[in-house]
Amino acid sequence: MKVKVISVLEDNYMYLVIEENTKEAVVVDAAVPKRLLEIVRKEGVTLKAILTTHHHWDHARGNEELAKVYPELQVYGADERIGALTHKVTHNEELKFGDINVRCLFTPCHTSGHMCYFMWEENSPDAPAVFSGDTLFIGGCGKFFEGTAEQMYWNLTEILGALPKDTNVFCGHEYTVRNLKFALKVEPENESVKKKLAWAKLRDDDDLPTVPSTLQEEFDYNPFLRVSEESVQKFTGKTDPVDVLRALRTEKDKFKKPKERLTPQAMLAFEWGLFSPFMEKK
Repeated sequence: MKVKVISVLEDNYMYLVIEENTKEAVVVDAAVPKRLLEIVRKEGVTLKAILTTHHHWDHARGNEELAKVYPELQVYGADERIGALTHKVTHNEELKFGDINVRCLFTPCHTSGHMCYFMWEENSPDAPAVFSGDTLFIGGCGKFFEGTAEQMYWNLTEILGALPKDTNVFCGHEYTVRNLKFALKVEPENESVKKKLAWAKLRDDDDLPTVPSTLQEEFDYNPFLRVSEESVQKFTGKTDPVDVLRALRTEKDKFKKPKERLTPQAMLAFEWGLFSPFMEKK
């Protein structure tokens, strides 16, 4: 099982999962069909299915176009709002693509129909993988757009948190540096947060993805998985795990987004005064 990480849009990820014996593949969250088709051709694989985590446009907008290109394409998801949906899946339903097994894990909260996909390969020593969409991020979790703190707590502790600790986590967005800056605010003395943040900044500087992490790593530095830790409870002023999670999400929503850095070209343009005519007050 080969996972091809595909960076698209501003900070999204698509994933092409390839069964290397048959050269058949499935894609998780087909947001940019043109880019996906280029990679499918380059890899020399046959696209068999789309696994959509949720209906938001930046995860599902390519479904209809791909269904036209591949009339036999199967589109899986848990929400009727997902475009070109052919198979509505349920919690713990299992799918099979060659030697690749998929278990559907229902995690409503970010959206009411959010589904994560846990994958493993028969007779393989490789660690399993979970494609967590906008439920679990590296160092963070998704916003509660259509759900509650109680739901997210269950998702993170009883559904995703119960997976094998060596599971590779492939999330829906590149939010790692931003998330870990918040994690450091929550736990300033957490060495795991410091080390992961330093590493993530280097990856970010080189425009490289920070996925995957492992579930064990997330328990070490992700505050949303550490709601029973005294240091996290102290930050929130709460002790009940659900209340801690709710307070963390509220604080994270208020946490300032890092300022966008200007490109070297933009800096030169400012130095040369090329933007001056546009910045003069009328």
